[in-house]
Amino acid sequence: MKIFVTGGAGYIGSHIVKALGEKGYNIVVYDNLSHGHEWAILYGKLIQGDLADRKLLRTTVAEEQPDAVIHMAALIVVDESMREPLKYYRNNFVNTLNLVETCEEQNITKLIFSSTASVYGIPDEDPVTEEAPLRPINPYGVSKGMVEQVLKDISASGSLHYVSLRYFNVAGADPHARIGQARKDATHLITVSLRTALGMRSHLDIFGTDYPTPDGTCIRDYIHVDDLSDAHIRALEYLMSGGSSTIYNCGYGHGFSVREVVEKVKKVTAIDFPVHYTARRPGDPPSLIADSSKLRKELGWKPHYDDLEYIIKTAWEWEKKITL
Repeated sequence: MKIFVTGGAGYIGSHIVKALGEKGYNIVVYDNLSHGHEWAILYGKLIQGDLADRKLLRTTVAEEQPDAVIHMAALIVVDESMREPLKYYRNNFVNTLNLVETCEEQNITKLIFSSTASVYGIPDEDPVTEEAPLRPINPYGVSKGMVEQVLKDISASGSLHYVSLRYFNVAGADPHARIGQARKDATHLITVSLRTALGMRSHLDIFGTDYPTPDGTCIRDYIHVDDLSDAHIRALEYLMSGGSSTIYNCGYGHGFSVREVVEKVKKVTAIDFPVHYTARRPGDPPSLIADSSKLRKELGWKPHYDDLEYIIKTAWEWEKKITL
């Protein structure tokens, strides 16, 4: 089968392309390379293009005629979305509409959407289930929730079957250090901590120490990028076998605080880098942990890398490779 992957040259996208390639899928990556890299695509072919370019998008999809689409392309930085909301609505929402309309025109009826736990905002339950109300507190989360509503409505009309995967905090890298996080402006805690350990930053900022958590810092559910990739493969197999539209949380079901992650990074790297404590960052919920029982039960998903130290070690090997 041929799979059309938007954003497949980025951090998570390239790992999903790797997983697809290892399964023998025919892959077409569509990426504008704003944050992705051609060298990160280990399988398939790249077509450099933007989802805003409707003519190129339509021509490409019409020529390739994929069996399914995995939509990864998006802007993902929460605090940036607070500063530049229109940028996020245009890229994450409007451009997704371009893609969905193209799929409808070409009778492509199966789509996997890269969503986020940010759609929950500050949930009443922790761990949070897929049935929890969507109350995003930043434009990034709102833009993803808007897409989910569109997909739900289109699916109800009978023209599309989709799986929306709500990612929690994705981290780690390919165990063989072939690919990993390569954004110079990466904001994820583990990556920033490792780069601080390497001397690329003078210090690490911890945003907020007065959250209602045991040590006052935010708690997050960290999932290894290869376990997340496996969830995509299972979601694809589910859709191709006739599965109906649905949503799954992608996380391990337990979390670590910012302080705990930083201490573990120091242990893995054996480097005691400077840490500064500063004010809260707007748009950050105190705790966000996945209830992933639905994904485990319905798709048979079983994580292989549910170990924070392992996650950090794979990211560390990658960071040393691309930095030194």
